Order: sequence, then structure tokens, then C-alpha cells
Amino acid sequence: MSVRIVRLGRPRARGEGLRIGTVRHPPRGVRRTDLASGDWYDVWLPLLAPSAETVRLGRSAATDRAWAAFARRYRSEMGAHDPSRVLDLLAALSRHADFAVGCYCEDEARCHRSLLRELLVQRGAAVRRD
Repeated sequence: MSVRIVRLGRPRARGEGLRIGTVRHPPRGVRRTDLASGDWYDVWLPLLAPSAETVRLGRSAATDRAWAAFARRYRSEMGAHDPSRVLDLLAALSRHADFAVGCYCEDEARCHRSLLRELLVQRGAAVRRD
């Protein structure tokens, strides 16, 4: 059992399980009825997405220093009560079920999903690396 960190919209891995979208907005031009069949996500969980202001900070992060500022702000947001409890839940579930969390960004190294991976590992999640 484990959680995978994925790019939404990419084909699902065998045995991936439920796919959770940790994004602020659904993909443009995709009907709600096509989200799961199009390999976007089965469940939308925007609570784990960066705030609009933090997204802007991340998108404009052209340097390592700017990216570090984005990472600090995102980690701070995830430290709030509700997101923190959801991260705890996902970490616990990863030891009993297969599922995936993800975002649309092409480069995981410059995406909040890399930070989600770290936060889940810190909570003892069983994170699968493919």
C-alpha cells in the first residue's frame, strides 16, 4: 500500500488507485464527467493546493531563493489546522490503501507536489517512487 505523487492528466500507473487532485482549479476545457476517464483526478481536494497568492509566488520563482520563499509559504499554509489534519489522514491511509495525489505542473521539482511528497514522508506516509 502506498501513495504516489503524480502529474495529473498523465496515464495512470497500474494499481495506482484513487487519484486526488490537489489543485486550485479543475483543468480548463474538461467536463466534470470526463475528469476521471481523462486521467485527471477522481476526487478534487483544493485544500492541499497553494493559495492564489502563493501560486503566483511559485510561478514567478526564477531563482532558488525565490523557490525557497514559495516553499516556506506553502509549508506554512499546510501547517494550518485543516490542511495539516488532511495530510495526517493521507499519511495514515497510505499504509492501508493505494492512491495518488497530484498537480498539473510538468516539472515536479518546481511544483507544490514535491513539497507534498516531503510533508507526507515527514508524517510517515508510505510514498512510492516510480
